[in-house]
Amino acid sequence: MDSQDIPGLPKDAVLLRIYTSERKTFGHAPLFEAIVTKALEMGLAGATVLRGPLGYGHSSRIHTAKILDLSNDLPVVIEIAESQARIDAFLPVLDGMIGKGLVTLEKIQVLHYGPRAG
Repeated sequence: MDSQDIPGLPKDAVLLRIYTSERKTFGHAPLFEAIVTKALEMGLAGATVLRGPLGYGHSSRIHTAKILDLSNDLPVVIEIAESQARIDAFLPVLDGMIGKGLVTLEKIQVLHYGPRAG
């Protein structure tokens, strides 16, 4: 049995973060929804979309919930924690969806996933 399979021990994984905005689209859907849908279709463990109340990117333009006309273009971060192999398989698909943007990867250790025994 590999140490990665022993219950209670941390498991190596990768955290994929995709930085985008609410207004970016893929086809007729918001980009963040399209990414989460594709991750689900490909069987990734899960995805979380985080909406930011304030941020700026390469344009150096501040996006904030305080300015009424910009409040529908807030920063969005999609996080997916998964094995390196499954993230590697997802990246070419993601590349075809986002065009340009910031994507980060970091090594993590997952302590628990799924229902606890008992």
